Amino acid sequence: MGLYDITFLRMDGSPTSLAEHRDDVVLVVNVASRCGLAPQYATLEVLHEKYNDRGFTVLGFPSNQFLQELSTNEAVAEFCSTTYGVTFPVLDRVKVNGRGEHPLYTELKKTKDSEGKAGRVTWNFEKFVVLPGGEVHRFRPRTLPDDPAIIDVIESHLPG
Repeated sequence: MGLYDITFLRMDGSPTSLAEHRDDVVLVVNVASRCGLAPQYATLEVLHEKYNDRGFTVLGFPSNQFLQELSTNEAVAEFCSTTYGVTFPVLDRVKVNGRGEHPLYTELKKTKDSEGKAGRVTWNFEKFVVLPGGEVHRFRPRTLPDDPAIIDVIESHLPG
């Protein structure tokens, strides 16, 4: 099964997959509302607004893996909308590590970061840039969404 074949759920429970974005640059992020890194939501939204019309999207996957996410999809959606004005898709809650981890994260975690390390998601707001064709670039949580390394990967794979 390839990266584009793995299904996941929208907040409303309907299934989808990365196949919907096969020709896009997608920034996949495990998010958490109560995390100290939650202000990254604002920058993720700026990126989504800036590049969305050129074939870019952010996909936020709420995760309570580190015990910092709200208890329902409705609470997460309200938090994202009212606190950060999020318009990018925020999906159903997932586990990113260990028993019960979502198959999408099983695949994404095979990607090495800039230090050559693959494996476990270390914290909330770990970022995976999925390019058209399925190539993945990995950025750890403290790398801000507008870091030049992330922007370079995004911009170099978007149409002019």
